[in-house]
Amino acid sequence: MTRGRPKGVKNRQYSIEFKQRAMNDYFDNHMSQPEIRKKYSISSGTFDVWKKNYLDGVLETGRKRTGNRFSALHTSKKLTKEERLELENLKLRIENERLKKGYLVKGGGVNKEYVTISDANTRSSRS
Repeated sequence: MTRGRPKGVKNRQYSIEFKQRAMNDYFDNHMSQPEIRKKYSISSGTFDVWKKNYLDGVLETGRKRTGNRFSALHTSKKLTKEERLELENLKLRIENERLKKGYLVKGGGVNKEYVTISDANTRSSRS
């Protein structure tokens, strides 16, 4: 028994509208995952990727979010005041969680290093 796509056959390309229809049936019309997979002839893996993309908003824009979201704080002039505050808030929450776990960030960019707070204290007291 062979599984999957036969050798030499190209991958299917689905339009964004097709993916949105499938996810709208799942979320808005409350169809089950097996019903969606059967109706649209897709695998469970494909369904899972579409669901993640739908929840992340990728299906609306058609583009994946890549790169460092926080770089927009310094480079983007298009950010509204609210968007800038949301990004700053998220950045501070991440820093707060890192400090709760006992890590400090030394350096920046490629030379960024995560050091435990106890190591940082012993190093600074020796100097």
